[in-house]
Amino acid sequence: MDPILNDVEARIVGALLEKEKTTPETYPLTLNALTKACNQKSNRNPVVDFDEKTVAQALDSLTFKKNLVKRVLSEDSRVARYRQDLDAALDLNLQELAVLCILMLRGPQTVGEIRGRTERIYGFESLEEVDVTLQGLVDRTETPLVVRLPRRPGMKEARYAHLLAGEVEVDETEILEPAVLEVRADNQRIETLEAELETLREELQELRQQFAEFRKQFE
Repeated sequence: MDPILNDVEARIVGALLEKEKTTPETYPLTLNALTKACNQKSNRNPVVDFDEKTVAQALDSLTFKKNLVKRVLSEDSRVARYRQDLDAALDLNLQELAVLCILMLRGPQTVGEIRGRTERIYGFESLEEVDVTLQGLVDRTETPLVVRLPRRPGMKEARYAHLLAGEVEVDETEILEPAVLEVRADNQRIETLEAELETLREELQELRQQFAEFRKQFE
């Protein structure tokens, strides 16, 4: 499917989802508060350093083009505030919002990591409940929102990633077995040595030819 969000927009929506549940007393968020929420150094992967202009440009798209964020103006404040509307736009329940929030803010996660890190947003009663929620997001007919990633070597659990910003790029070295990686490294070293040997052969042949021409001068 085509990406619903870009990376900046995904961080913004994720931050709004988080603050809506964890700090309702300050929600909706001002532009300044939202920028700080996006740039948090804790519970974020990757850590970013957006300026207010970057966030404002993304909010403009999210508000007026994609209808995934609402701009709120109140009589007692001249400062605009923003709230997420992803749940209504994509018909998502609280469990699904909690999962997507963590995936947008912290990158690919295992089932266990998702359960532990969504506690302040939604308290999953079991890993099975998380798994059911994930599967529902994976199996959405028209717009799958989550994908199960290949299991990495040495890891017992697979990770899940959101698809709101498009297909997830997986580093192939994360999914190949160590023995395969070692063989590839050996093959690359052999190819390098063979190339160097061929170069030395060509240089030796050239030196022999030059020496033969030099000897002819004294015959």
